Amino acid sequence: MKKNVFLTRDLYFASLVPKDLRRAPVLVSLAAYAISLALIIGGQGYLSFSVTENGEFEVGRVAERDIIANQAVSYIDEVATREKIDALERQTPAVFSYSAEATEGILVSYGRFVALAEELLDSAETAEAFRDAVEEQFPGAFPGEIIAALYEDPDRGQFPAYGLQTLRYIILEEGIFSLPETGLETFNPQIAELRHNYGPRTERENVAYTHVITLDKAGTAIEHYIAQAGFRPGFARLGPALLDPFITENVFYSREDTERLVAELRGRTEPVMGSVERGDVVVRKGFIVTERDMTVLNALNAQARGGDPRLLIGRILIFTLVYGFMLFFMGRRIIGRLLKPSEVYLLCVLAVVYTGAAVFFKSLNITEYPAAIFLPTSLMIMLPAILINLRASFAVAIALPLVAFLSGAFDSASYILALTSSIAAAYAVREAERRMDLFKAGLVIAAIQCVASTAILLIQSQPLVNYPPVLFWTAFNGLASGMMVLGFLPILEHALNSVTTFRLIELSDLNAPAFKRLFSVAPGTYTHSLMVATLAENACQEIGANPLLARVGAYYHDIGKMDNPNYFVENQTDYNKHDDINNPRLSATVIRSHVKLGVEKARSLGLPKEVIDIIAEHHGNSVISWFYNEALKREIQVDVEDFSYPGTPPRSKESAVVMLADTTEAACRTLKKPTASRLEKFIQELIMAKFEHGQLSASELTFIDLETIKNSFVRVLASQYHARIEYPKKEPQPNASSPEDAPQDPGGGE
Repeated sequence: MKKNVFLTRDLYFASLVPKDLRRAPVLVSLAAYAISLALIIGGQGYLSFSVTENGEFEVGRVAERDIIANQAVSYIDEVATREKIDALERQTPAVFSYSAEATEGILVSYGRFVALAEELLDSAETAEAFRDAVEEQFPGAFPGEIIAALYEDPDRGQFPAYGLQTLRYIILEEGIFSLPETGLETFNPQIAELRHNYGPRTERENVAYTHVITLDKAGTAIEHYIAQAGFRPGFARLGPALLDPFITENVFYSREDTERLVAELRGRTEPVMGSVERGDVVVRKGFIVTERDMTVLNALNAQARGGDPRLLIGRILIFTLVYGFMLFFMGRRIIGRLLKPSEVYLLCVLAVVYTGAAVFFKSLNITEYPAAIFLPTSLMIMLPAILINLRASFAVAIALPLVAFLSGAFDSASYILALTSSIAAAYAVREAERRMDLFKAGLVIAAIQCVASTAILLIQSQPLVNYPPVLFWTAFNGLASGMMVLGFLPILEHALNSVTTFRLIELSDLNAPAFKRLFSVAPGTYTHSLMVATLAENACQEIGANPLLARVGAYYHDIGKMDNPNYFVENQTDYNKHDDINNPRLSATVIRSHVKLGVEKARSLGLPKEVIDIIAEHHGNSVISWFYNEALKREIQVDVEDFSYPGTPPRSKESAVVMLADTTEAACRTLKKPTASRLEKFIQELIMAKFEHGQLSASELTFIDLETIKNSFVRVLASQYHARIEYPKKEPQPNASSPEDAPQDPGGGE
């Protein structure tokens, strides 16, 4: 079988990996499992016994009773740990970094001065001329007498080297620090860390603040260095003034490096551990509760809730089993088909959201109401029921409440209420075909939930005063879920591109622009599509397939004919345009191109994948036999693939029924006097021909289904081709180029 070039995008990517190893859905499922498990484990603080009640003790309040440790426990002393970290931070030096740009600017500016001075010393005839020329280039930078003294000093030729040596020491080895006015109070007050970056290498050294050179201390530092270096007396006298204009700050406080250093320090700091022995008094009645007391109480509660690893392991195993059962319920054997990746993502999101919401509402500790009252459980069931199918919704209806119950988020009352709500939701939307049906479903769910809540209240022997609020919130939950489905459904329908009943009803609107254009440019194809839709819908109804999907697929199956309508026999009136071509191979190319064009138009219209599949598969890879036979008459060797449709055989019942309906409707138009018996025999031959050529092998249709489809077609077509008056002088059809019982017309349905 040749390669199908019209696979939709989802099918193409799915064909690249084995069916059972879709990487993205598997990864998303594992992520959903991990997140849900983390939510459940994290929520154990609200789901188990503790030594104190919620909110009983607070820092700063007087304890109303004694708390005695019922077991030994070790804990992190957060107060002592924080004090330890604060003490270490006070010993941490602030980080300063050299600025290469500032340093380079100093040296460049000094180099310009040296170059100018050397040039002027050679050319200037008097000290006044030298001074004026320097002031012109560096106005106000130097005192006039200093410049004049430089000109007259006999050792002036050595001054540039002296100055460069001094600057290099001051700005490169020592650095001119810029100390911020605030921000250093919490760090070491005696030592700073100085960093100098040399490409990928960084040098660090600790510098005492007493040795730090700032801008106001730079002059003194220069004088001291010159005196120690043993330079000529003239430079010792003039050097500080000559270098002062070039001194700027080149070492700056680095807040980012300092914060990073503090973070590293905190990460390396071991927490201070505390311990309490069994029988120790943790909190005394009448004393103010301190922060350290609350730390011990929290440690005792955590030990009581999760200290026993057997409890944690047991919950993990139970959750894993339930999650595995849910995956099994979502398998092909239960659902009836493989889930699309987008559907897997939807189910994973619903599972995570529901689990997290269950844990959250349990944490609120609202003991007078079951936690399930506040969860839109029915919403979580109605969405997969509409967007996927009813079987999927029943699987979710069983799995989600069970996960919440076994994880501890639900008590028995909440589990019963959630399970009842789930099953009611799946039941209420089973035949919903209009948006208003969803509101009615909300009413049904509200009524069933009220009955379940009443039963729970009776079993728990609750006082009558609790009945009105519980029943009100229960009814509100059902109605709100139905209303929220109306809001979420259109968004999810288009996001998942699902073939929901509501979406298919919208797509079956014959007033859509695509159908109006099809009617105007190809009225014969339009009429043919309507008839194929009638045949396919009735047949699918009888074999248990999706009749609405078959009808929409039949409506759109020939939209690719809109570009070249006159090449198809149902649109021809005066003559057959294939007679002008007079080339069977080219005619076959035009005929089979309508499949590719139809797929492209369907994608541009944003049709669901299932509808696009019907368009791509409604001819399978069958041969355009009329033109193939014509080519055999003219050529010795003919490649059958040149006359075959480039699709794949139908892979769904709906697609296969549309193929059979298309073939039957097109072929039966060639019958003269189509009585019921002739129609039955003829349709039987057409269906068996498709079967024998392997066009139905992947569709899951049984022989019983084929017999049912044949009978359905016969009933519909017999009523269509009822007995008519035979008018005299009946002219033959101008384009009847096939024998009476030929199943294929040139350019027709086949």
